[in-house]
Amino acid sequence: MAVKRKPRRSDPQRSLRDHLVELLDGGHAHVTFEDAIADWPPDWPAGDAPPDAGAWDKSVAQVKRDLQAMRRLVRDPATDLFARLPHGTGQTVLREALVLADHNAYHLGQLVLIRRLLGAWKTK
Repeated sequence: MAVKRKPRRSDPQRSLRDHLVELLDGGHAHVTFEDAIADWPPDWPAGDAPPDAGAWDKSVAQVKRDLQAMRRLVRDPATDLFARLPHGTGQTVLREALVLADHNAYHLGQLVLIRRLLGAWKTK
């Protein structure tokens, strides 16, 4: 006996979700996180370097985890992108995803600038 399933309702926010994930991933108007940190030069200036390679790796992993968590939240059809966050002051998931993408683009630009100054950025 086949299990009857309720037909899936289409997600009216699907297109917006797809665009947000693309924006979070970068690669269109912005460099991707992976490209910005690929082959990062290990000899930072002494005073600005992470305390050790493990600290750098831990930071990179945390950025990736946080970005993946936001992607999952945005992709989830159960997430109303326009609903106000209960713990906020009027913010929505949509607003927070846009702020995160903007924030990341700014810092990725800083990483590229540092690499250029160090002579470690090769344009493709």
